[in-house]
Amino acid sequence: MSSGPFRARVALGSALVAVALATVTLLAGCTPAAPAGPAHTASTASKAPSPTPTASPTIALQGNAAENLPYFDQVNKTLIAKGGTLNGREFIDNLVAAGYPKAAMEVTPDTTTVNLQADNIEFSILLGRTCLVGEYGNIGYASTAQKVFSTGRCLAGKTRKIDW
Repeated sequence: MSSGPFRARVALGSALVAVALATVTLLAGCTPAAPAGPAHTASTASKAPSPTPTASPTIALQGNAAENLPYFDQVNKTLIAKGGTLNGREFIDNLVAAGYPKAAMEVTPDTTTVNLQADNIEFSILLGRTCLVGEYGNIGYASTAQKVFSTGRCLAGKTRKIDW
């Protein structure tokens, strides 16, 4: 094997490295210089604004679902954090204790048609022509504010009677 092609490849590689280094050197000169001037000191540095404390969400029974969603979520997430289970009555009672009217609520069954624990439960509150809808179970917790269905209900499908 001849060393000619090998030397040509080495020479080509060396030339490419030289071109790359030259390009980097040229481009380094293109970066803007740091502005000249006094260094910032503690006395001249602007202070970041203090974070404004956010108010805790509150119930707004005369409001719509979107206005109530932060409070609805807070109430439900607090129950879950305290060990809330897939028990519709537990969620309904907790929402009633938080100030929502039980008569405006719906909840899906806690058990399946073959009497097994449901994977998820849904619960809702009708507020005017809007609905708060929460779901809890194997998916975690999710909620939404939506328009009421044409049936006047918030949940589709089978719900259980809230008779306690």
